Amino acid sequence: MDSVLKIKCTLDALFGQGVSKCLPKDVTISYSKNTGRIKHVFQNDVLLCTLRTDGGLAITPYFAQILLKSKKFKENCLEIDDESKAFVQQGSSVFCKHVTWCGKNILIGGDVPILHNGKVIAVGKAVLSTRMIKSFKKGVAIKIRDSLKSLDSGV
Repeated sequence: MDSVLKIKCTLDALFGQGVSKCLPKDVTISYSKNTGRIKHVFQNDVLLCTLRTDGGLAITPYFAQILLKSKKFKENCLEIDDESKAFVQQGSSVFCKHVTWCGKNILIGGDVPILHNGKVIAVGKAVLSTRMIKSFKKGVAIKIRDSLKSLDSGV
């Protein structure tokens, strides 16, 4: 199977049918020296995602912003309030009480882009599902894996 086709199929399976249409045309793929499997996907030397051994994708905030062009992808996202934006950008977890909107496709253990005013500010791993996030008022909803802290602080 063609490597780009494999990436597209994985995107569609994880985030919804048709999300792969937002994948840029000029991607480069790096492979593992030991196994020969796809390891990373880049666009102009900027990391888009890493393929996990369990078949999942670890997407970057940059790639999440590209995929946000798809309406289906937005159902995998979560919107937070102004109060918690600075903390989340620094890499702190998202708590249920700070969630203002939640997509219907968030699953426990899945990658979740965190939005503020329609822009991706971080990407994390879901601790709770959509239904649980909506019903709980306390506790961690998403553990942040990658955020825009390096871009905002000028480093």
